[in-house]
Amino acid sequence: MTLFSFAFIVPILQMLFQIDNTHYEYMTWGAGSFKDVAVNNFYYYTQVVIESHGASVALACLATLLVVMTLLKVGVTYLSSYFIIPMRNGIVRDIRNKMYDKIVSLPIGFFTSERKGDVMARISGDVTEIEVSVMASLDMLFKNPVMIIACLVMMIVVSWELTLFVLVLLPIAGYIMGKVGSRLKRKSLEAQQQWGQILSTTEETLGGLRIIKAFNAEKKMESRFHGETQWFYKISNAIQRRHSLAHPMSEFLGTAAISILLWFGGTLILSGDSTIDAAGFIYYMVIFYSIINPAKDLSKAGYSIQKGMASMERIDKILCAENPICDPEKPLDLSVIEPQKAPISFKNVVFSYDGEHCVIDDVSLEVPAGKTIAIVGQSGSGKSTLVDLLPRFWDIDSGVIEIGGVNIKDFKVKELRSMMGNVNQEAILFNDTFYNNITFGVENATQQEVEAAARIANAHEFIMETPEGYRTNIGDRGCKLSGGQRQRLSIARAILKNPPILILDEATSALDTESERLVQEALERLMKNRTTLVIAHRLSTIVNADMICVMNQGKIVERGSHEQLLALNGFYKRLVDMQKF
Repeated sequence: MTLFSFAFIVPILQMLFQIDNTHYEYMTWGAGSFKDVAVNNFYYYTQVVIESHGASVALACLATLLVVMTLLKVGVTYLSSYFIIPMRNGIVRDIRNKMYDKIVSLPIGFFTSERKGDVMARISGDVTEIEVSVMASLDMLFKNPVMIIACLVMMIVVSWELTLFVLVLLPIAGYIMGKVGSRLKRKSLEAQQQWGQILSTTEETLGGLRIIKAFNAEKKMESRFHGETQWFYKISNAIQRRHSLAHPMSEFLGTAAISILLWFGGTLILSGDSTIDAAGFIYYMVIFYSIINPAKDLSKAGYSIQKGMASMERIDKILCAENPICDPEKPLDLSVIEPQKAPISFKNVVFSYDGEHCVIDDVSLEVPAGKTIAIVGQSGSGKSTLVDLLPRFWDIDSGVIEIGGVNIKDFKVKELRSMMGNVNQEAILFNDTFYNNITFGVENATQQEVEAAARIANAHEFIMETPEGYRTNIGDRGCKLSGGQRQRLSIARAILKNPPILILDEATSALDTESERLVQEALERLMKNRTTLVIAHRLSTIVNADMICVMNQGKIVERGSHEQLLALNGFYKRLVDMQKF
């Protein structure tokens, strides 16, 4: 719009101030080219206004026209931003949603090699970098190319020979800018990785603050954190300095191009070989100069996009990660078995985390429906890994695991896990109310059902002692509760789910005697009429199990009742003797 304003206003001003005395006659459409007729008739009507109403009125009309055109220009600019903003924010929202959905769907094994802080950095810092770098450049990428193309079209109309010369200069400038931008992407990737390291250290510090203070390790952690932030500081300086180079470099290259064009075009005019006159050449230079600002913005957008692409690579590592724990093509419905009456079978199961060292080595185990099977052994013997294979937190390397005679891989993962309830050594609770923690994963639970589950878990009394009862917030990971209270709350959650299969992973090992008694009572109520796998550290809690399996180095080395295993005088007897002292 600015270009057309320059093109039309100059001749009008010449007529107003009587510099140009050309007399224009009305031309009918078709009397010449569309451009010639349109320009001639515009100047004709302008001349009529000057003659009939005077130069002052014509000047006022011209000023009004400029205001209207400017209003139209800024209005269109605002409307473009108005519609681009929801698109930009919507894309960022969708990226975050897809990342979170992917995170919760990926298997546990994916995160054993990833730092939690780095994953958090990707879903926060990297997505923000995309919003700032890429999404903020969308309007420039939409607007500036249109402006540049419009300028180039006008330049071709005025002088295609000079424009051909310009098109030789522009790729050279673009190549120089591109070389700088490619190095910016590498540095940005390094910076985002370092930011993930800083968040990881922060997360570890908050989680281990008690240990840090107990071992007087504040200085050690401070030194580590300061070293990481210093490295991030150096990388950030390099990135921002290179990013700041975009504007002056594009301006310098643009000025150099104008200077070369001025010399080349001026030489042609002075020699008399040019197809345009001096006035046309000045207008041509004005048009070319109008390219400089959008070209500078476009180069800055290009630099920003390079930074954003580095973050996109880190995000893609999560979004493009393959999930080996997937549903079968033709899943079976749970109705093919009766979960409450379905036995569990481990048949020659082999599993390793790295594909080389077997953690579970040719294990076979039959768990009758409604029975309690205890699994004991020293740390690292494979107890927790074995029960983690049942809900498919990991997939086995060979062998088969069946429920009711059906391979667990034939069920949908969600339906398979719906049959199971978990109570772990560390009670996993959320920063929410008692009610929402107990109903976690259970839809449409009533207050009466929640209270009944809490009573069975010996949790109702201490919940009601809190200021707002079941609506009281328990703090981050249940920090406002004792260890026994947290464990009883997780038991209430499992009771409400009412699963036919129960997995208890050392649920009482971290409790004092009184808390253990209350939790054990709750567990015995929970285990009633359910198929239960119990991993026990305190052997006194599993003496009444229907069968006890002793694991050592990934194998089941002994199995039987408490009395039978004591009579064998083997691994189990040694474990019992060690706990007597």
